[in-house]
Amino acid sequence: MSFKERVLKVVSVIPKGRTLSYKQVAELAGSPGAYRAVGNIMSKNRDPNIPCHRVIKSDGSLGGYAFGIEKKRQILQREKAI
Repeated sequence: MSFKERVLKVVSVIPKGRTLSYKQVAELAGSPGAYRAVGNIMSKNRDPNIPCHRVIKSDGSLGGYAFGIEKKRQILQREKAI
């Protein structure tokens, strides 16, 4: 399984109302040093079955999202994750 596939698998099970950081996702995907790659994957993924909006930066900022930061903020607020 590729790193991207492992990342998307980890992200696909993040429950509604919760977030993980890029670093946490990288660790769970088995490549702790690859957290910047996680951000890149999240900003390009458009699969509606993968809740990429639930992955944020370690400092609490939202980071990238294929549908735009404002859309990400709205979804997270609706899910009461931020």
